[in-house]
Amino acid sequence: MRRPILSYGHHRTVAGRDDKAELLAWAVENNATVRELRAEKKRRQVQEQIECEFAEGRKGELRWQFTQGDCLDLNYEDDVFDLVFCSPPYESQRSYGEVGFNLEGDDWVQWAADCFMECLRVSKGLVAWVCEGRQENYAYSYTPFLLGAELQKRGAKLRKPIVYQRQGIPGSGGPDWLRNDWEPIICATKNGKLPWFDITETGSRITGGKPRAATNRHKDGSRKELIYIDPEFANPGNIVCGKVGAGQMGWKDSMQNEAPFPEWLAEFFVKTFCPPGGCVLDPFSGSGTTVAMAIKNGRSGVGIDKRESQIWLAETRLMGLTVAERKNGQGVLI
Repeated sequence: MRRPILSYGHHRTVAGRDDKAELLAWAVENNATVRELRAEKKRRQVQEQIECEFAEGRKGELRWQFTQGDCLDLNYEDDVFDLVFCSPPYESQRSYGEVGFNLEGDDWVQWAADCFMECLRVSKGLVAWVCEGRQENYAYSYTPFLLGAELQKRGAKLRKPIVYQRQGIPGSGGPDWLRNDWEPIICATKNGKLPWFDITETGSRITGGKPRAATNRHKDGSRKELIYIDPEFANPGNIVCGKVGAGQMGWKDSMQNEAPFPEWLAEFFVKTFCPPGGCVLDPFSGSGTTVAMAIKNGRSGVGIDKRESQIWLAETRLMGLTVAERKNGQGVLI
């Protein structure tokens, strides 16, 4: 027996979901593909999103703030923040919510370098950007590394990139290449040595280490007469790895941002590169992950985004609510 078409009335009376019924009716009327249906669902979510230009709050002595703005022109004095951590729009990102973004190649590199240098201006510590190029026609654009080269030309003090490792999309990589399991994090300061760095929370404690003779040698082959003593904590290394995807990002509604990164990634940088009581900036704040992790770990945070919808979304997160709870009038939890 042929299964009946699920109608508007079915969803309204049986499922009790008028919104799903209307979306289904739209798909049937327009003979939409699954991809078109998902795009329309996203468009409606953005359209229904409540907007605001500014939000702020406190948790004890810590302050958080979200404001609408542009990373090219940060409205702050020099050396205000202890850490800048963010993920800018990737190269050739055709749609970024309400904001169109279609830079690629050298245009993206020059735009990103301008933004990065502005981040360096307002930071007295590390500036770290999670970014990635694109692969097309069997060629990788290399734009994150071209950005590094451009920053070096402009006087930034670059560090070796940190690896953000997570399992890539199954089947990705193309017919003749490997799945992409990592993205580079471009890191730099303007003054060389970091003013603050701590591995006691992200590094592992070394147990049972005993003084031992060094195993390295001089150029003539003779062994160096040195005694090596293990430090109390092992440096965590420059590969930061964990799980991503639905249910792994840390906040239920983080996926309402186009390109969220997981809480564990932001938390690693906050705990390692920003002193307790310091302040972190995310100039592409999206759903507010960086600021949320700053507050969680005893730091203040500021988020900036061009889109009012993302200011509202991030504020919802810092209020301790989900989007549904806030729309339904749920009280603030923190």
